[in-house]
Parts: sequence; C-alpha cells; structure tokens
Amino acid sequence: MTEPDLPELDVEVPLIEPETLKERIDAGESLTILDNRMSSEFEEWRIEGENVSHVNIPYFEFLDEDLNDDVFADLPEDEEFVVLCAKGSSSEYVAGILIEEGYDAIALEEGMNGWASIYEYTELDTEGDAVVAQYQRPSSGCLGYLIVDGDEAAVIDPLRYFSDVYVQDAKAMGAELKYAIDTHIHADHISGVRTLVEDHGVTGIIPEAAEDRGVDYDVAYDTIADGETLTIGTTELEAIHTPGHTTGMTTYNVDNVLFTGDGLFIESVARPDLEDGDEGAPDAAAMLYDSLQERVLNHDDHFIVASAHFSDAANPAEDGTYTATLGELKDTMGALSMPKDEFVEFILSDMPPRPANYIDIIETNLGVQESDDDRAFELELGPNNCAASNEALTN
Repeated sequence: MTEPDLPELDVEVPLIEPETLKERIDAGESLTILDNRMSSEFEEWRIEGENVSHVNIPYFEFLDEDLNDDVFADLPEDEEFVVLCAKGSSSEYVAGILIEEGYDAIALEEGMNGWASIYEYTELDTEGDAVVAQYQRPSSGCLGYLIVDGDEAAVIDPLRYFSDVYVQDAKAMGAELKYAIDTHIHADHISGVRTLVEDHGVTGIIPEAAEDRGVDYDVAYDTIADGETLTIGTTELEAIHTPGHTTGMTTYNVDNVLFTGDGLFIESVARPDLEDGDEGAPDAAAMLYDSLQERVLNHDDHFIVASAHFSDAANPAEDGTYTATLGELKDTMGALSMPKDEFVEFILSDMPPRPANYIDIIETNLGVQESDDDRAFELELGPNNCAASNEALTN
C-alpha cells in the first residue's frame, strides 16, 4: 500500500514501539486501538488481545478541514488509546489531529508492518539434551524452531524475513547453524531456507515428497525421505511423512517433540484444500486422517506437539510456548477420535477463507516466482488461515 501524502501538523506525536504494545497486551491491560486502515483490511487482520477493543475509522475521514462530530463518537475521551495504520505515517497524522482535539492518542511505530516485525524466542521444556526453542510471530501466528546441541544447530520452518536471527541466536549459544529445514511448501509465509543456503552456507532440507510439486530452486538443497534422519550434535532428527495438508507434509521427531508443521495444531487440524483446491480436498482430508491416526497419534501421550502456526484461539503452555502434549490433545480435541468418514465431513464443513496471496506465496516458495524482500514481506502480511477452522476444536 502506498503511503498517502498528508499535511504536516505542528504537534508532537508520541510513538509506541510494537514490542511495548505487545507487552501491555500480554499483561492484560485494557487498551483501545483506533485502526485507520480500510474496513476490509481491518476485518481480515488486526491486533487481538483479551482486553483489546477496536475502533475502525479509515484515515481519509480525518482529512476534511471541518471534521464531522460523528468521527469522534466512538473514541475514548478520558484514556490513552493507540492509533495505527499499515505503515505508520497516516496514523501519526491522525494521532496528531486527535491530540489537537484534546485526545490522549499515541501512534504505533511503523504501524502493522512494525507489528509484523515482532519475533519472540521461548524455550520448550523437553526430555532431551538439546535446546529446543520456539519462535513466535504474533502478527501471523507463524512458529519456527531452533534446535541446538553442542556446537551444531538446525532451524525448522524458518521465515525469510528473520533469516539472520537464527544464525545470530545459534552463534550466541556457541553453535553454527547446520541445517535449515522445511516441513512442507508453505502457503502463508516466505520460507527462509534458500536465503539461509545462499547467504550463510547452511544446508537446506526439504521433504523428498515435496519435490513433486515442482520445486525449482536456484540454490543447491538436500531432501529427506520418510524414516531418514539428520544429526545435530548428538541429537537425531527423524522425518515422518504425514501427508494431508499437502502431499509433501512431513513431521520431524526430536526426542519427545513432534514438529508437526501444518498437520496438527494445538487448537485445530490442517485444512486440506491448499494444494488441489476444493476438488482434491476430500481425498486430502482422508489422507490427513490416516497420517494423524497412524503416524502422529501413535506416539506416547507425553510427546509434545510443536506446530508451524497458532491462532487467536490457541492458549500457550506453562512454559510460554504454543505447544501441547498428545495426551492433552486427545482429551480435548474431539476430531481426533472421530471415525474417518465423520472426520472428513467435519473438516470440510466450515473452512475459513484461504490465506491471503497464497498462490503467489506457494509459487515463491517453489522457486517458480521471484519476490524481492519488500514484496515477500508484503505477501505474507495477515493471518495464516492454514487450520481447518478459525475456532478452536478443543474444549
């Protein structure tokens, strides 16, 4: 989106950093957000929180010299509120107008682009010797993982925008990033595998079963097949082919952690329509059922599910990660105990809209479309929508 050319105001507008806003939301603070984006953008994707309320007024409604009193009707008069837009400039202008009108307004630095730049590191409590950390991107619900054992490290489902983070974090722990691994061809974010290969000499790994989708990388990479293993320090990572979300979807097992990609989430299961559309969705849903029953749920109940995404319906575990044990999911997610026909019908019954720009994202991740850094960042803005339901399937 092109930033508008706005008049200059003779007022100082205070800014709030995205990380500070997130801390306040996480602390349960009651906040009002004035979102100046178009209503369609606001409805598709916004900052959520237990005690966050929203007012959506597009910025252009504040451009008239004589503002209609209706513009101010829903704004809090006696408390601070946060103004945001896509990139920051129009919300700073709106906040300035409101400050001149006597309101206590602050603007979110860099707007939703700044919010999308938040990437948080939290370590899992596991039974193994390796350090396993989860990266959380609250703007989209994307999750990545760093595994460190001794002087070697691997990253699972890296995001291109944060490629340098994985290298720096591994180095800070005395390790060199050895592998960059994808669970499948992603439809909601731009993979960082090729960037880590090209810029940092990391060995890129994709599932062997994913190659048939037409992978055409301009860098060398390796594949991993069902049952094969990689070694990180003294820790083994095993590939478990779990098709359903995509034909190449692969779960990785490290100690008692199952990195399930988009196959199984802690609040839902995968949607089956992003590879072959509505026509192929019934067969993919049946394939997903078999993968879950025979290749994931057959592990002991204490195994930890660490997926590639979380939604607003997900609740973090005690260690702060978006993970859950298989036992917890078996107890709370009724879909996992359904007969196959009922499962397929249930999964297909109420799927959310497909991820924004998903075709361009898939083609970029296949290597058949080029996207520079700015376009890649723009493509993946918004919710991931890779689960079969926007609502939690857990009770």
